[in-house]
Amino acid sequence: MRILVSGGAGYIGSNITAMLAAEGFEPVVFDNLSKGHRSAVGGAEFVRGDLADYELVAETLKRYKIEAVMHFAASIDVRESVKEPLKYYRENVSNTQTLLSAMEAAGVERLVFSSTAAVYGVPEQVPIREDSATVPINPYGETKLAAERLCHEHSRAGKLRYATLRYFNACGAGNNGALGEDHRPEGHLIPLAIRAAMGKASEVKIYGTDYPTEDGTCIRDYIHVEDLCRAHLLALNKLEASRELVYNLGNGNGHSVREVIETVKKVSGKDFKVVDSERRPGDSPVLTSDATKAMNELGWKTEFTELEKIVETAWKWHNEHPDGYPD
Repeated sequence: MRILVSGGAGYIGSNITAMLAAEGFEPVVFDNLSKGHRSAVGGAEFVRGDLADYELVAETLKRYKIEAVMHFAASIDVRESVKEPLKYYRENVSNTQTLLSAMEAAGVERLVFSSTAAVYGVPEQVPIREDSATVPINPYGETKLAAERLCHEHSRAGKLRYATLRYFNACGAGNNGALGEDHRPEGHLIPLAIRAAMGKASEVKIYGTDYPTEDGTCIRDYIHVEDLCRAHLLALNKLEASRELVYNLGNGNGHSVREVIETVKKVSGKDFKVVDSERRPGDSPVLTSDATKAMNELGWKTEFTELEKIVETAWKWHNEHPDGYPD
């Protein structure tokens, strides 16, 4: 099966591309390299292009005889989304609409969509289930939910079979530790803490220490990127007999910002400066998952259940790639 991976040069996209190839699929990466890295794609077919270019997307789908799409291309920084909401509506909503239109024209019906726990906003109860209220509190979450709704309506019209996968915090290095996290600029906690441990940053900031949690810092659910990717293959297979699927993907365990920082210190054996700072707009106090539905319906389970083991894979990758990907 030939699968188009939009955003396949990015962190999660490159990991799923490698996993697809290892499982006998034929991935075709479509990426504009605004955030991704060409060297992370490996030997997969690569098309450099923007999802806003309808003609190129449609032509790529037809030329490679694509049978399904995994859609990762998006802007994902909560803080940036608050400052630049129009960018997020353009890249996360408009570009998804363009992709769906091109898929319809090319006769491609199956889609696995990369969504986020940010669609839930501040949940009424945790852990969060798929039927929890979706009330986003930032443009990132709003635009991902809007893209989900596009998929839902297109499916209701009988033109799409899709799975929405709502990620919690993806982390770690996959593909035997060869594919790690290299955002530029970096906004995720584990790589930021690792940079400080390596002496590449002078400090790590904790944004908000007065949340209603045990140590006052935000709590998140961290899931290894390989566990995340494995769920995509299972969801794609289930689309053979399903039209619309929605799953949470997380470990179900919450770790505070301070806990993560202490884990990085333990794994690295390094101490570094930690600075308490003001809250960031758009951050929820606690986001942890109930992924029971994915486990029951997909037969999915996480293999990396301990934060320390996840951090170890990230620490190894960053030490082997101190300057990130060469490009």
